[in-house]
Amino acid sequence: MEGFGDLLKIPEFLHFKTGNSPMFESSTQIRVRYAETDQMDVVYHGNYAQYFEVARAEAIRELGFTYKDMEALGTYMPIIELQCKFLRPAHYDDLLTVKVMLEELPIDHRIEFGHEVYNESGRLLATGLVVLYFMDATTGRKSAMPKELHDKLFPYFQQ
Repeated sequence: MEGFGDLLKIPEFLHFKTGNSPMFESSTQIRVRYAETDQMDVVYHGNYAQYFEVARAEAIRELGFTYKDMEALGTYMPIIELQCKFLRPAHYDDLLTVKVMLEELPIDHRIEFGHEVYNESGRLLATGLVVLYFMDATTGRKSAMPKELHDKLFPYFQQ
């Protein structure tokens, strides 16, 4: 199973920018718990959505902002799309590094986070894309990104 991922081509929608393009990037480490693995000692695929969520929340926290702050401003962020490509398995007690990349500063109600999951050896295990909408908590309608979050992200997108 270890080398199987090398044969898989990563779809274009799961390729992330590299180089000097302005972007926001953050990394969070997560240790795989026994309860997150299946009978084959492989992390169950559904747990990657939780890993992505933990890494996104920590990335926003690194900015000095939290989901709780956003909700206090009357904005929710529901997930409207989740994609994941599994390249190699993660196992019990592996220390994973979950990267979060924001390649574009949102200009409307939509925000797209890229994710990459690496093992302790630095091997890429999975890639993902999570799309969320900013939504007004009172009306349930799409809204713009809160100014407070925009102001925190803006410096990362300057050349």
